[in-house]
Amino acid sequence: MIRYLSILFLLIFISCSNDGTNRNPYLLEVSFRFDANLNLPEYNPLTNIGTAIPISSNLAGTRGVFVINTGFDQFRAFEASCPNHAPNDCSTMSLNGQVVTCSCEDYEYSLFTGQLLNRPEDGKRYYDLLEYRASLTGNTVVISN
Repeated sequence: MIRYLSILFLLIFISCSNDGTNRNPYLLEVSFRFDANLNLPEYNPLTNIGTAIPISSNLAGTRGVFVINTGFDQFRAFEASCPNHAPNDCSTMSLNGQVVTCSCEDYEYSLFTGQLLNRPEDGKRYYDLLEYRASLTGNTVVISN
C-alpha cells in the first residue's frame, strides 16, 4: 500500500509544472486604465477593422500604447516602447499601418499578433510586444494593465 501511495505521490509531483511567464526585463509593467470613446474624432478610426492608432504616453503605458481593431468587436493594445531594450531616446516606436517599427534597430512588429517580424537569427532572446488588456464596453475601448 505504501508503495502505491509513493508511486502516486511521485506521479503527482512530476506532473506539476511551472506555468510562470517570462517577464520582459526591459519594460516595467505600469498600472493604468484608459477609456477611448469611439465617438470622439481621435479614436473614431478604431471603428474600422484593421485600423490602428497611437495613444500618447502621458495617457497610457510607459511610452504610450498602440491600439488596433482586429475585427468582430475585438481590440488589441500594445506598449509603444520597443520590448528589446530599455526605454531610451530611440525606443518609442512609430506606426506604419498595422506594423510598428523601433528606430533603434529597425525591428518591426505586427499589431495583429504582437510578434517581432524580422527576428534576427543570432541565437539571442528577443521579446514580442508587451500586450495590455483591451475590451469593448458599449462604444468605449477600455485599455488597462
